[in-house]
Amino acid sequence: MPTTTLAEATLAEVIAADGIRSVFQPIVDIDSLRPVAYEALARGPHGSSWEAPSALLAAAYAEDLVAELDWACRRSAYRAALDAGLDERTTLFVNVEPKTLGTPAPDDIAEVQGRALQRLRVILEVTERAITSRPAEILASAQWARSHGWGIAVDDLGADPGSLALLPLLSPDVVKLDLRLIQARPDREIATIMTAVLAYAEQTGAALLAEGIETVEHLETARALGVRYGQGYLFGHPAPLDQGAVAAGSVEFLLPATLPLTGGTPFDVVAGRRPVRPSTKPMLVEMAKHLEAEAAGLTAPAVVMSAFQDEKHFTPDSARRYQRLAERCPLVVALGVGLRPEPAPGVRGANIAAGDALAGEWSVVVIGAHYAAALVARDLGDTGPESLRRFDYALSHDRGLVIAAAASLMRRILPR
Repeated sequence: MPTTTLAEATLAEVIAADGIRSVFQPIVDIDSLRPVAYEALARGPHGSSWEAPSALLAAAYAEDLVAELDWACRRSAYRAALDAGLDERTTLFVNVEPKTLGTPAPDDIAEVQGRALQRLRVILEVTERAITSRPAEILASAQWARSHGWGIAVDDLGADPGSLALLPLLSPDVVKLDLRLIQARPDREIATIMTAVLAYAEQTGAALLAEGIETVEHLETARALGVRYGQGYLFGHPAPLDQGAVAAGSVEFLLPATLPLTGGTPFDVVAGRRPVRPSTKPMLVEMAKHLEAEAAGLTAPAVVMSAFQDEKHFTPDSARRYQRLAERCPLVVALGVGLRPEPAPGVRGANIAAGDALAGEWSVVVIGAHYAAALVARDLGDTGPESLRRFDYALSHDRGLVIAAAASLMRRILPR
């Protein structure tokens, strides 16, 4: 299709005609100011209404072409980096839309992605909304990326303080700080966010990258916050990648241990490492309410995920408590046989199969920026009154165990 026609084409025609192109913005080591990576950014045809990335994405959502546009952007990024001979020591950041997570590359893109897997060092960027909209897919995608030597980054962290609680569920290799943290005047909220992010980086070895560095003052702020890598107009505007682009090194990041994605339940995870004790239901109800209250009282919002066995156990009282949690927390999930997609306003419901081992368990998992707890219980099969039902249970505040328990629940949550 001629360029003049592309300028007037629909978005579907632009995608079909391979009209999506990539520009690249450098990412630097903020001590040496030498480039160590590039982020690929999508653009439409020159002179067209699709040239701006905001126009591309808005039209893609309006026309239900998000997946098609996302794969076209990835193809363009991989191909441009390969054609420019991007040095294998240099990391390429590529954005991924949540809707395409967990889906295989289309046939016309698989070939260039295969070459990228062999020759490029790639970090896939996702936003925190991907964790809440497609949790199972994002964990599977992270496992796929890491199995090929690639990494995962969370973009714009700090735009919503509630996203801090989602960090450990993805366990990203790179955390990209929202430009507000660099450009705004420091306040208590920024301090809270940075304290949690620095704690996460210390625990995992994840790399911290500040976006929006446009002035020397922004650079000094990034250094003061303990950030190692920077991106912004101070270091370069998005542009085509130079032939034979070579950077001084590569973004050094630790690949955290991948979370369990198949098999197992929260009880399997926790009870294998912590003492198991018997209890009747009334005691466990009070313990569960205590953990819920802890989640509601945390300074930074938490993730709350609970398994109720069956929808009948998600009582009107449960619905009220979890609705209140959902008003404060970024992700509140209730799982059980027969549960609706939204069993209470703001609560993410997940219907599990009657034959799922989880149907025999009652679990409450809470993960905050600095707090973690998991109460896991296995039904002993009593058929008498509810107040006399017995469970084996275990309780843990070990962050690693709690995150693994949460992962076993997340893989059961279907996309919205």
